[in-house]
Amino acid sequence: MTLTTLAVLVPLLPFLGAAGALLLGRTAPGFVRPLAVLPTATAFVLAVIVATRQGSGAATDAATRLTPTGSVPIDLALHLDGFSVLIAVLVGLVATCVQLYSTGYLREDPRYASYSALVSLFTAAMFLVVYTGDLMVLLVGWEIMGICSYFLVGHYWETEVARAASLKAFLVTKLGDVPFLIGVFALAADAGTFRINGILTAATHGGLAHPTVIGLLLLAGVAGKSAQFPLHTWLPDAMAGPTPVSALIHAATMVAAGIYLVARLLPVFEASAAVLTVLAVTAAVTMVGSGLAAFAQDDIKRVLAYSTIGQLGYMAGALAVGDRGAAVFHLLSHGAFKALLFLAAGVVIHAAGTNSLAAMSRMSDIGRRAPDAMWTMGIALAALAAIPPFSGFFSKESMLRAAEHASSGHAKGVPAGAGWLVLIAALVTAVLTAGYATRLFLLAFRGRGPAAPEAHAKEPAVMNAVLWVLAVPTLAFGAVSLVPSLLDLPAWFDGRELAPTLVTSILGVGLSLVGVLATYGAWQAMSARRAAPLGAVVTAGAAAEEEPALTEAAALQTHEQVYGDVAAAHDPADPGRLLLGPLFGPASHGFRLDAVYSALFVRPVLAASGLVRFLDREVVETYVRGAGGLPRLIGAVVRRTQTGNVQTYISVLLAGSVILAVLVAVGA
Repeated sequence: MTLTTLAVLVPLLPFLGAAGALLLGRTAPGFVRPLAVLPTATAFVLAVIVATRQGSGAATDAATRLTPTGSVPIDLALHLDGFSVLIAVLVGLVATCVQLYSTGYLREDPRYASYSALVSLFTAAMFLVVYTGDLMVLLVGWEIMGICSYFLVGHYWETEVARAASLKAFLVTKLGDVPFLIGVFALAADAGTFRINGILTAATHGGLAHPTVIGLLLLAGVAGKSAQFPLHTWLPDAMAGPTPVSALIHAATMVAAGIYLVARLLPVFEASAAVLTVLAVTAAVTMVGSGLAAFAQDDIKRVLAYSTIGQLGYMAGALAVGDRGAAVFHLLSHGAFKALLFLAAGVVIHAAGTNSLAAMSRMSDIGRRAPDAMWTMGIALAALAAIPPFSGFFSKESMLRAAEHASSGHAKGVPAGAGWLVLIAALVTAVLTAGYATRLFLLAFRGRGPAAPEAHAKEPAVMNAVLWVLAVPTLAFGAVSLVPSLLDLPAWFDGRELAPTLVTSILGVGLSLVGVLATYGAWQAMSARRAAPLGAVVTAGAAAEEEPALTEAAALQTHEQVYGDVAAAHDPADPGRLLLGPLFGPASHGFRLDAVYSALFVRPVLAASGLVRFLDREVVETYVRGAGGLPRLIGAVVRRTQTGNVQTYISVLLAGSVILAVLVAVGA
């Protein structure tokens, strides 16, 4: 087969798998699991073949005219280069792992058929976004992912939380998609084409008349899809969906689409220094804010959700300083270890026995129950914290290198201030990331929460197997990707160097170690402080001969009276409380941005709608009712005069004649 034919089959196979699962879900349920796994796995294999054959050579383009539009044409275009083929491999790997994992995680779910079909459709849409060479076709995949996320996040629609989360995800991303759509049309109007190659040519040669306006409009859509400030608030709430869906959204689809779009269209954004500055500010606020919020979350999946927002901020920061190679490198690395983190979290939740025990403050002895999850999540958290030699270290250092280069004013078209802002924010975030990664591991696997009931069953083997599969790229991808004889990433990208430098490596690793050690020390201090009242009470009770020794339940009750109910609050041994201090409360609620948006936008809109409803019912409808009521009133009056009595008619006629005669006489 030709390269283009193989590339066309990659998104087509998951799409056909989705259609088959929907059609056979009720009539032949035995075919659902093969239709979920095999098409996606085959697409992954084909994506690997496409990447191998494309390699680091010149881009491959193919196109056919979809329809004559009379103005800007729309093409079914294919564009294969180093960026697209490697991201397609990531999408295929994560989607295959998610489908395999889901066969165990949702093995008793009555809606598994529709779930697997939506995951396959989600995967096909992301493949379409990655491979297409036309913005309108990209927009189709972009919107399909939006509706798939709505259904998947709301998979447990029986619960109010899932319904609200799915609506929020849909509405917030649509809020960004409206200006994004306007930006796409404006970009095509300036460039005279929807073809990405033509747009890049126009941007490179100064052919865009409104680069700042177009760039800002596109960034609004990117902020929604990739959960960047201020449109990031939907992502933590999206954890109401099944855990494998979170892995897919966070690692390889949806949120990765916005970063990929900016990387593909980077010359468009580089045409305006103002746009790059806005992107840098957005990335900096996103990185630091999400790091603080992750440090204060109790739900294990919400910690990972805010972590994703921060890592996407890293990628946006790399793009803001003009290095798309570093951004996509971290996108690939992050995809592997973030998928591993979420799927391991699913095993932890399964080991706890129920999804309601995702709160880390309630976890106890999870490491013994789920050793595979503990070891693999430890590997992924080390990669997240950028500890060498894990993959996250190499990809994050490439971003720091790019920011340091831009801060010295050596990046063409990038303001030095933007470089400094991204660099400082990235270094601060390195401390926070290492801190909340350490906190997550300590609370989840070494937590001392109330003893949870034993899990109802041991997790299926396929779930643990998937974890170890993803642990391989988490361990090896960073180092392997920079060895020219194995995978020379700079050659696949723009040719820019991605290897760590001495200065940024020392700063990054040093700050990460500071975050790890500070969090561990705070955890030890809080644990000792927590144990002191219990030990003192038990010792005092045992020493007093007239008082019996306190039972475990009594000791726990005394402890809760001193520190508060641990079932309703965070674990008193939470190091985040000590390290964040007064910031812990606001950070645990995402700095109450939802409340701010409610006050600024939701309440005024509701008040305005209430006013419109009042005017419509009490004013407009009054005139409408009056328009019909007046004829009815006149008719009622006239109807009373139609008595059918001839004498009455003659009397009225005579009276009228007399009155008329009098009036004529008076007038004369």
